[in-house]
Amino acid sequence: MFPTKTRGPASVVDREELKKIEKMTVELAKDEAVPLEEAIDKAGFGLYSYLLICLTGLGIISFVCISYGSTILIPASACELKTTTGQQGALAAAPVVGSIIGTLVWGYLADTRGRKNMLMYSLLGAAKINASASISVNWIMLMLLQFVAAIFASGIYTMFMALLCESVPMVRRNMVVLLVTSIFLLSQGVMAVLAIPIIPLSFSNYLPILGIYWNSWRTLVIVYSLPSIVAAICLYFMQESPKFVYTKGDREQALQHIIAIHRVNNMRSRAEYPVKSLAVNLDKKSEEQSSAKDQIVPLFQAPLLKYTLIMMSLFIFQQIGAFAVWLPTILNQFVSMIETGEGTNLTVCGVLRLGIENPVEPDPDAVPCALNVTALLMVLLVGVLQSVVNSLMSLVVNRVGRRNLVMVISSVCGVCGILINVVPNAYGSITLFGIFLVGIIVIGLYTAVIVALFPTNLRALAIALPMMCGRIVTFAVVQILNVLFSTNCDAGFYVFATVYASSAIVASFLPDDRKLASPVAPSQKKELIKIEEISQNNLTKL
Repeated sequence: MFPTKTRGPASVVDREELKKIEKMTVELAKDEAVPLEEAIDKAGFGLYSYLLICLTGLGIISFVCISYGSTILIPASACELKTTTGQQGALAAAPVVGSIIGTLVWGYLADTRGRKNMLMYSLLGAAKINASASISVNWIMLMLLQFVAAIFASGIYTMFMALLCESVPMVRRNMVVLLVTSIFLLSQGVMAVLAIPIIPLSFSNYLPILGIYWNSWRTLVIVYSLPSIVAAICLYFMQESPKFVYTKGDREQALQHIIAIHRVNNMRSRAEYPVKSLAVNLDKKSEEQSSAKDQIVPLFQAPLLKYTLIMMSLFIFQQIGAFAVWLPTILNQFVSMIETGEGTNLTVCGVLRLGIENPVEPDPDAVPCALNVTALLMVLLVGVLQSVVNSLMSLVVNRVGRRNLVMVISSVCGVCGILINVVPNAYGSITLFGIFLVGIIVIGLYTAVIVALFPTNLRALAIALPMMCGRIVTFAVVQILNVLFSTNCDAGFYVFATVYASSAIVASFLPDDRKLASPVAPSQKKELIKIEEISQNNLTKL
């Protein structure tokens, strides 16, 4: 009887104790330190993420407006500044050189002083210097100011990409990179749209202090500076990269940034953020102790030497960006001549030669050297085409493979570039030119191939080195094309289109990246998260 009497109360006590233990277990689980990537994943993907994507897109547009604004400003300012062909080549090349110099500097500053802080300096510095270029009294002053502005702007793209990728869940990063890449490809078209209502304006006000006339192209320089200012204002209200703060050892502050992101992402649910502390970064010291020699030497030793040389060759062979620099000028000359009714049975180069031999009489009521609105709309169309093809490519890349896509795109676009001056029809020829320009999207595939082939600790330099070589060659090709367009236009297309098409042969020596991937076991998940975390850190150092 005694055991029977005590069993009921004992069972109640046991149940109450179990509830207390379960409650304590839940509280302990909440207090358990979690890895950074897992903490960011728990912050979710919501309003803050979308706002940051939009801000990154605006930042990239501001980068393009400052770094590539000269592509529209060069022909528009030619009449007032009286620039020669050689001087226009120098104006086009100055921002390219500035970008080469500034990229690595801003990468270092972003890694040591923070993405958000350095972005503020980069955006505001670029806007201020670029706006100052609007009062240039001659082409040399314009070139120097745009060179300095490009140095400031050169870090905008990479720092915004780092901030974005380090603030969204890992599973969403491929998607956001695709969106931002599409915006980047479209941004030259956006730049043209901004110019359409301004360039044709005929006002011209003399400023006696400077001895210059304030006109439409100078106003456009100011307009191209505005996206940077707006982006800086919006950036002020965003969070610093949690990953940057975390790698600097301030786990508590990093957690506060993630909590703030979670709060905005989950405004409707108002759910409490479950993470109370972040795990210690055990790999920080090993990452910092890696020397430059440890990263450079393996790239030029077997078995990576072959891949290093192939990727350097691919970046060097891809010089479509040099054609893009002169795209507004080419299209302006092309459209101006076609609108006269002449040259419809000629190739692109034939039309350009006809324009040089028989220049179109300028409209006395039009602004001198104003770009043709139709030509600017065609620049927008090229950007839209590149962006759409890039998006469609993402749908098949995993099935077809990055290497195989590189071979197909470079073959098709390269052949179209060769045929530009074979088809004796202006409209057919300019269509082939547009398809040739789409080939620039292989840059993203090249980067993805490097990520697949090179070890995590070497990826940053493995990407930076070929890119740097490609940009240096682009500087030279911009000058070469500037001369060839007025002396031997056909040769420019034949040579560089053939070189680009040969990229398909070079890429064929790469392994099929589809065979490099293997199924992931559940036990490897945490290790892959850590690998991806280190990989993202290396890639954002560009």
